Amino acid sequence: MSYAGSQRNSGDAKKSNPARTLSVTLLLTAVLAGVALAVGATTINLGLDLRGGTSVTLQPRVQDGDSGQVTVEAIDQAVSIIRQRVDSLGVAESEVTAEGTGTNRQIVIAVPGETGRRIVDLVGQTAELRFRQVVVEAQSVPSENDAALIEGLNLSPEELSQFNNLNCTTFDSNAVVDKPEALLVTCDRSGVVRYILAPAQVVGRDVRGATAAIDPQSAQGWYVSLDFTGDGTKKFGELTQAVVNLPQPQNQVAIVLDGVVVSAPRINEAILGGQAQITGSFTQLEAQDLANVLKYGSLPLAFDRGEVQQVSPTLGSDQLRAGLLAGGLGMLLVILYSIFYYRALSLVVIGSLALAAAQVLLSLVLLTKGVGYTLTLAGIAGTIVAIGVTADSFIVYFERIRDEMREGKPLRVAVETGWQRARRTIVVADLVSGISAIVLYIVSVGSVRGFAFTLGLTTIIDLIVIFFFTKPLVSLLARAKYFQKGSRYSGVSPKSVGMIKEPILAEVKS
Repeated sequence: MSYAGSQRNSGDAKKSNPARTLSVTLLLTAVLAGVALAVGATTINLGLDLRGGTSVTLQPRVQDGDSGQVTVEAIDQAVSIIRQRVDSLGVAESEVTAEGTGTNRQIVIAVPGETGRRIVDLVGQTAELRFRQVVVEAQSVPSENDAALIEGLNLSPEELSQFNNLNCTTFDSNAVVDKPEALLVTCDRSGVVRYILAPAQVVGRDVRGATAAIDPQSAQGWYVSLDFTGDGTKKFGELTQAVVNLPQPQNQVAIVLDGVVVSAPRINEAILGGQAQITGSFTQLEAQDLANVLKYGSLPLAFDRGEVQQVSPTLGSDQLRAGLLAGGLGMLLVILYSIFYYRALSLVVIGSLALAAAQVLLSLVLLTKGVGYTLTLAGIAGTIVAIGVTADSFIVYFERIRDEMREGKPLRVAVETGWQRARRTIVVADLVSGISAIVLYIVSVGSVRGFAFTLGLTTIIDLIVIFFFTKPLVSLLARAKYFQKGSRYSGVSPKSVGMIKEPILAEVKS
């Protein structure tokens, strides 16, 4: 019965083609390397703790009588929105935290790398979106024609003075108080046109989503497409229907963001479908940034930006060197142990570790290029832990082979039957590591997620290497005469396997 099973497994081994499996695995790895070179993926983004970055403090702007709005809940909501905006840009491992108490609470943002200034500018936007009918449109600098433009308008003395004194060439958007129920006197974002705008009829909470897009058939370039909620669709339809037949500029609807007119298109027909576009000669980056800030809603508070500081990477550089040294020593110890204990079979360990390292490196550079992945010290720790997981897989398989040989099976058969017994243990062990990484990634934030991500990635790569490189390579070596004969340094000699016991010296009686 045992012999028949051995014959059957031997036949399965003959049907398999380990050389082809090895060739395909190495070829795919080479293709992955070629893709990385072709797309220019040659570097890995380092996190704030390793290369430094940009840090800024956002202080809530308290208007007269509004101090009660600066609550713990409002600050926490702002932190959540800002974190979503940063994550949507593919900037990993950023830090967004609230500090202080009461009205002195503030938000501290730390972003790795040199692009931090742009991101800080973006996430600090209040993103209060309003749709207002244009009442008056004038040139940027006050002139004698202003009197004719505002004749007959029911403006308060304060609004009249504000319009007459507004100069868009020296316009400060931070000084604008945009109350949706009141008229708004403001400029466009290019500082070319002054406006008097009617009270807002559609606001940011009426928008369900926003995406950046480009129309290749027009010369308008990039724009932002908006989807309204059910209530927003109704209100926007009523607004466009009310202005469509009015004379210019009253037939225009201004799109106002944080008190500044982004664009003021003329309404040619009522828009009842629940969608609209924000145009304004945007670049791709500007359109994507605007869509991102609108997508997650406006901040509940306005903020004044504090001093922008550069975070020093000096300490992180020391940590990086220490982490790489720890990883290198760990791998060296695994290799030395395998050479001492498994002799020539250690070639499998060295080859597998080298392939796994190459695949991890290629994965990280491609993720950096594709989604802006950022490696932190915690991520390096996850990779180091994975070395131990990989070493466990080798030991489980090799020891199963030795168990089979001690039962009297030849090497080639032991390689196959040992694999059938070892692979379940290997898969279960890696599955436990993978589930732990997934759960940790979901429930954690910040650098801990970096640890979970690299642990999960290296666990997947461990399974790929074990199944498609380690096992086929062992099968090939088992066909070599050197290993079949059980040579002294093969790692599968009778002595190494434990089939020959060490001689026991008899006691010499005196």
